[in-house]
Amino acid sequence: MTRPPFPLKTFATAALTGLALMTAPATAQQCGGDFQAFLAGVKQEAVAKGLSASAADQTLSGAQIDRKVLSRDRAQGVFKMTFLDFSKRVISSYRMKNGAANMQKYASVFDRVEREYGVPAPVITAFWALETDFGAVQGDFNTVNALATLAHDCRRPELFRPQLIAAIEMVQHGDLDPRRTTGAWAGEIGMVQMLPEDIIKFGKDADGDGHVRLKASAPDAILTAGAFINHLGWRPGEPWLQEVTVPQNLNWAETGLGKTKSGSEWAALGVQPRWGQISGNLPASLLLPPGRKGPAFLAYPNYNIYLEWNQSFIYTTSAAYFATRLAGAPRYNAGTPDQGLNDAQMKQLQTKLSAMGYDVGKIDGILGAGTRGAVQQIQQQLGMPADAWPTPALLKRL
Repeated sequence: MTRPPFPLKTFATAALTGLALMTAPATAQQCGGDFQAFLAGVKQEAVAKGLSASAADQTLSGAQIDRKVLSRDRAQGVFKMTFLDFSKRVISSYRMKNGAANMQKYASVFDRVEREYGVPAPVITAFWALETDFGAVQGDFNTVNALATLAHDCRRPELFRPQLIAAIEMVQHGDLDPRRTTGAWAGEIGMVQMLPEDIIKFGKDADGDGHVRLKASAPDAILTAGAFINHLGWRPGEPWLQEVTVPQNLNWAETGLGKTKSGSEWAALGVQPRWGQISGNLPASLLLPPGRKGPAFLAYPNYNIYLEWNQSFIYTTSAAYFATRLAGAPRYNAGTPDQGLNDAQMKQLQTKLSAMGYDVGKIDGILGAGTRGAVQQIQQQLGMPADAWPTPALLKRL
């Protein structure tokens, strides 16, 4: 298998793991200006919050601006691969084999996670695989430099300054080496790529060595991930995603995230499971990632936790589907989806939809939630199957 040279979470939108948990107001953050003066202000704030001056000095004394971090931050965006292409790329036989082996190797830890937090082993294992290939690709950016760079930069200091102060707390606890600890360009650390504030809040010492070491300790990473996912609202004992078959006379306008029916109502409309049983009493959305002619999935309430972890629809659906595979589900039926749009065509479509008054966000060639919603609405108006999948035929009609 060819492992990706980047943490997959950097494919996401500006919402990174755990950032939604931060509440520090933007007006309280300082950024820009002389870098050493900025670091002095960070130290002062850390000490005011009860951290030691020596830990702040140890953390910040050698901090430097990393231009590569700024370059990654400027270039980030939801990737433009389709669900079929991305899922085939990241869910390999290598990862399936190693996922099963790791679930067996750390069975006692996964059992503990399910007892205490209700999160099944396949869910954590899929994230572990997609984020870092089970710890093999954790990122080589110095964590303190990355956080200091992003906190000093004035794009989103309210998101990253608290993370830099949290890194000082981790140094004080002996859980971060400011010179040697490395991770993703946005400051995420360890096998499941978590930010310092979340590590402090949810970090668990599963191996009993007195420290939370998410880079080197698989048990710590597994238990911490379970605690974090539980905090996001995971509902124990419930499914998250289920592949289904759908009748061709379905009202496609009723599909998509945010539009729910009970499992029983979907079944009454002819939706049938390819694996397992439909949970009749749970609300579910019918997802058609590449349109009505591709694989279809019922997304139950637990699917929303994936969107809390990472807001990219393609990433989250792939991660959720991967977890079902690790739980025993068969490969999806890829079907024969209609041809999609290339980057230039997608931008052309977004431009047209925006001119018509639809909120598609930035004209970026990305099939995000806003563009999908606009496509579905215009498909309805034009009398086309409203499955939210943009095609050359739709673009031609516009």
